Amino acid sequence: MVGSLSRRIVILCALLCLLLALLAGLLLEGSAQTRASLAWVTHSAQVLKTANRAIGHLQRAESGERGFALTHQPEFGETVESAIGDARSAAAELVVLTKDNPVQNERAAQIRALITQRADLLEQISRQTRAGDFGGAQKAVASGQGRYLMQIVDARVSDLVNEERALSKERTETVERRLGYITWLVLAGVPLTMAAIAYTAGSLIRRIRRPVDEMMTVMGLLGAGDRSARVATRMESSEFERLANGYNAMADELETAVADQHESQKRLHGANAELSRNTEILRERGEVIELLGGMAHRMQAARTDEELAAIIRVFVPRVLPEIPGALYAHNNSRNLLVPIAAWGGLDVSAAGFAPDQCWALRRGQSHFVIEADSDIVCTHVGEQTDHYHCEPLLAGGEVIGVLYLKGVVGTENRFRLTVLTENIASALVNHRLQRGLREQTIRDPLTSLFNRRYMEETLALEIARASRSASPLSLVMCDVDHFKRFNDEFGHDAGDAVLQAVAAEMRARFRDGDVVCRFGGEEFTIIAPGTSAATLAARVDAVRRAISELTVNQGGRTLGSMTMSFGIATWEESMERDGSTLIKAADAALYRSKREGRNRVTVDARSEALAA
Repeated sequence: MVGSLSRRIVILCALLCLLLALLAGLLLEGSAQTRASLAWVTHSAQVLKTANRAIGHLQRAESGERGFALTHQPEFGETVESAIGDARSAAAELVVLTKDNPVQNERAAQIRALITQRADLLEQISRQTRAGDFGGAQKAVASGQGRYLMQIVDARVSDLVNEERALSKERTETVERRLGYITWLVLAGVPLTMAAIAYTAGSLIRRIRRPVDEMMTVMGLLGAGDRSARVATRMESSEFERLANGYNAMADELETAVADQHESQKRLHGANAELSRNTEILRERGEVIELLGGMAHRMQAARTDEELAAIIRVFVPRVLPEIPGALYAHNNSRNLLVPIAAWGGLDVSAAGFAPDQCWALRRGQSHFVIEADSDIVCTHVGEQTDHYHCEPLLAGGEVIGVLYLKGVVGTENRFRLTVLTENIASALVNHRLQRGLREQTIRDPLTSLFNRRYMEETLALEIARASRSASPLSLVMCDVDHFKRFNDEFGHDAGDAVLQAVAAEMRARFRDGDVVCRFGGEEFTIIAPGTSAATLAARVDAVRRAISELTVNQGGRTLGSMTMSFGIATWEESMERDGSTLIKAADAALYRSKREGRNRVTVDARSEALAA
């Protein structure tokens, strides 16, 4: 009966859709309830996190203020105000988050009030410490009021947290129950749906098998070479009738398709060749990326310019083979592009060149010349080169460097060049940041001299070197005479100006190999490798005379002249390897200069005997 198959399919599918809709509705309802419960669990977690954050910020502010009040070191107080603000903000957020629960909201309000009270007390202590009233601040800290308030805050937060955890546990159990409900729906609904699908499939199979067998027979004949095979039997449904007619039309067009087969195969071979080329390109790019990954990993680990240059010389020729070149980095202080590394036998000038001598840096994009007179030649290249490529290295709009290649970068190497420049630019930025951070950790911010920590590390290394090579090593301890007078008469800014003037003079007077450090306060230390105390004394005395002739001006006023006292000691094998004995010997010589009238150079007695 024509059309009966469609009606049966419609009826069976309608029943199946109804069953699926019922199951989907139940699952959606359970899912919505589960989502709501999970939202409440997330809300509880946010309340717990906010409560812990509020007490954490308050404890951080309390620790910073207590450290500032007790040690007088301003770095302890730098984060107090921000920590207090964060604690207030977290407490206010806690009140907002608990509005859905009156009991928890009341606890949150109490916590906010206690935190506010404690924050006010911390701000009062902060004002005292910043005003220089450290005694009052220490007294306020020692009173115990803050500790008492923190105990109450801890107790209130603990009550709120315990209650919220109980709520979270209850909500989690609700989620588990609803998940169990969804699981039950799945376990019951899926078998029922599968049974309905099986019934539908069986019904359709019975109505489809005979027409399909007929069509398969005809298709078998066609596959065996009988291109005249057609479906002649009347089908039992309009659907299969249309399918049979479509098959017959397809068979009619088969000969036309066979005629076009040769052309299709030809196009297919072309597509396969293109795919093979693309595969080879991807393989090569994968190898380049892997190679550049190893290069980038090593460049990130490089600690010196020499290590970075060695990495560049090894890896760049492998990324861009047979193309000589050089890498220039931008020196901000000199505003020059200075060479870091060169490869492929290319000789470059160590003097570097100015940024405006390179058209790639002027334009902020690649600049290349592939043949004579094809484009403007960069000044730094010279007139003899008729093919080269300059690739700018930029980061955040700032010039980092330039990659110079003496040759033509073909289309196949464009990808390699792009990825290479990105990696090198990133490595140069990282290297610059590491070097800047290293300088900050070893330099005194006021005088720009090396700090005490660097002095102690360097002294231990120089002692080890002197012990191995049996070469002399001397140490100078010195300080500014009557330095307190400058602070008392002119203020601490004047004292800072004096220290900066002294540091600049010593930096200019001592040798490049000598390590000039600020030991602390108005005291300075000079490590002099390869020099005995007797030889060093003349040089130090010249420094002493130069400093005594200095006149320091600050704020439009003249601070007057100054003098310095010096003590010199030479290391010997009987001294401690960490340099402590040598420092004490030089310090003793310094105090001897002080006792004998200041403004003089004194050599340690053992060092004099050693020289004799």
